[in-house]
Amino acid sequence: MYKLFVGGLPFATTDEELNELFSQHGAVSSAVVVKDRDTGRSKGFGFVEFENDDEGKAAEKALHNSDLGGRTITVNEARPKEDRPRRDFGGNGGGGYGGQKSW
Repeated sequence: MYKLFVGGLPFATTDEELNELFSQHGAVSSAVVVKDRDTGRSKGFGFVEFENDDEGKAAEKALHNSDLGGRTITVNEARPKEDRPRRDFGGNGGGGYGGQKSW
């Protein structure tokens, strides 16, 4: 399996369109546009899996920095979650400004 991260997608891109674009370069196992769980709207990125590593690498090379719906997409080999840097912004996880002011 060769998994690709695809960023910069137009927000109207569907799973089917993503599959169609990448299947021109080989056998796609899955193509998924990531959606916000609350709104169901696209987050502007997705993942495509190829059964064959060589086909996946060829698609990555052919489609990285290409145009899709007027936007330049980025295509890179996806990294497992544990390999990515943690996004820890510190603080106590709160941050709301509700209620009475104490000054």
